[in-house]
Amino acid sequence: MRQATADDLEFLEAIENEADVLFATVFSIVDWRPAPSYTTPSLQSGFILVASENPGSDPIGFAHVLEVPGSSHLEQLSVMPSAAYRGHGRALVEAVKSESRLRGCKRVTLRTFTDVPWNAPFYLSCGFIERDPDSDFLRDLSAAEQQRGLGYGRRIQMNFDLTDELP
Repeated sequence: MRQATADDLEFLEAIENEADVLFATVFSIVDWRPAPSYTTPSLQSGFILVASENPGSDPIGFAHVLEVPGSSHLEQLSVMPSAAYRGHGRALVEAVKSESRLRGCKRVTLRTFTDVPWNAPFYLSCGFIERDPDSDFLRDLSAAEQQRGLGYGRRIQMNFDLTDELP
């Protein structure tokens, strides 16, 4: 796991698009929206971590994290289907927790589908718990998801409290 470099950014859109094929299959959607381009700088603060099979090799997965007051929000986690179920997603989640803690965040939040095995059940196994959105950012995000048509399945808010793990 490492911070994304400028050279890594060109791979992220393809990784997300390939991973999203699995969602489109689960929800029987033929017109799933393509991933955003990660080559244009984000207007929001945060960080991107990448996973690769070997040091110096191209990314096979990534985590895009937004920083909001007191929290990190895991906006996107994607792993190439060809590299799935080998621990890359879990390693990315743990790296997000570590980096968020280093940045002084008190929690990591995310929004996810409940009925997709590699979503809510996966995040539960990583220590996240379901919570109601409790900030303007999270409530606005929930509303934006509904407006964008992410109503394919039930979505929930999940949190991981970083202060529970402090020494």
